[in-house]
Amino acid sequence: MKKKKKLIKLIDVIHPTILPASVGLLFGICFAVIFFEYVGYQFKGIKEEISIYRWKKSVSNDEYFIRKRSPNEPIKKHQNIDKFKCKDENNVADALKKKVRVLCWVMTSPVNHKRKAFHIKQTWGKHCNSLLFMSTKVDKELSSVALPVKEGRNNLWEKTREAFKYIYKNYNGSYDWIIKADDDTFVILENLRYMLKDFDPMESIYFGLKFKTFVKQGYMSGGAGYVLSKEAVRKFVEALSDKKCNQDSEWAEDVEIGRCLELIGVKAKDSRDHLGRGRFFPFKPENHLYLFNALPKWFWKYIYYPSWQGMNCCSDNAITFHYVSPQDMYVYEYFLFHLRPYGIRYNCGRIVFVKKKIKSENWMTIPYWLKRRSGYIKILEKNDRMLKEDILDGLKRGKEVDKYDIGVTY
Repeated sequence: MKKKKKLIKLIDVIHPTILPASVGLLFGICFAVIFFEYVGYQFKGIKEEISIYRWKKSVSNDEYFIRKRSPNEPIKKHQNIDKFKCKDENNVADALKKKVRVLCWVMTSPVNHKRKAFHIKQTWGKHCNSLLFMSTKVDKELSSVALPVKEGRNNLWEKTREAFKYIYKNYNGSYDWIIKADDDTFVILENLRYMLKDFDPMESIYFGLKFKTFVKQGYMSGGAGYVLSKEAVRKFVEALSDKKCNQDSEWAEDVEIGRCLELIGVKAKDSRDHLGRGRFFPFKPENHLYLFNALPKWFWKYIYYPSWQGMNCCSDNAITFHYVSPQDMYVYEYFLFHLRPYGIRYNCGRIVFVKKKIKSENWMTIPYWLKRRSGYIKILEKNDRMLKEDILDGLKRGKEVDKYDIGVTY
């Protein structure tokens, strides 16, 4: 009994201090977690700033790719790269860039300015005719636009509406087409222009990865990016002003813009190539190319046209991929625009036209208008029929072209 009484007295003495101590301990643990999370986030931001500074410092030097091996050893440069790559292999892409003007706008947020958007500006963004980053905060380095909306997934439809209004008001007349992309989407502008060159921007049309749910004619995936013609943009912005489209919905922006465009008569076009392979993709290339990567069930439920996995999944002229990390942006840029397997030619040989029944090359027999365009005509095998699309737009003398066989020399 005495021992129990002593124990009870001891508990009575300790009890008043247990609760405050427990609360203090819990508060200390929470504070420590929050503090280290904050410090870690700030440190990550500092690391990103340092990496961007180092990148800028490196590219400012024209000889950045040369590494000095030792103070006394002379630097040995590789052979002139122009002998390996054809000097004029960008001619067609450059000419098409002037004719098919594409304005790119990227959906981003302040937290992703340096994490994602900056890396788009350094990679595929350079290939746009105009590049805009739609955010809620001005960033002078990024040239972002601060839209009068709140951040958050539920506000993406409102952000999309404001972005198109801003572009129509400030950039109308400087584009033929507008592509909307996320800040983790990679876009190959050269292939986009190649697809668009046969379409009239004054038609009410738009392109993308077509899904079949929610909208009768289908709608385009937001993550894979979608492309509106100049006329489609005009109709869309005017419909917003007239309040013909839903203004308050918190539905996904791609579904809402799909509903709106269908309502005002903008047609959802087929963007597949002549073999039925897709050009716009909602995932990274490996998800579509590798057979053992299971795509989510919703993809097969939503997709409008038949789709496959494996090497036959994607067009040779694919345009977009989604969920691409900043690191992979540079990998894609390198593989697409810098890497060249040695010994493979990329249609940059000299094209020679030989008149039928004349064995030797005789340029005097070839019309002047055909000579001028010879560097832009696709290389075909002898006796193949030359189609109109194989020549630069505007060449309308198809019958006259049929008089010539085509050969190629390098």
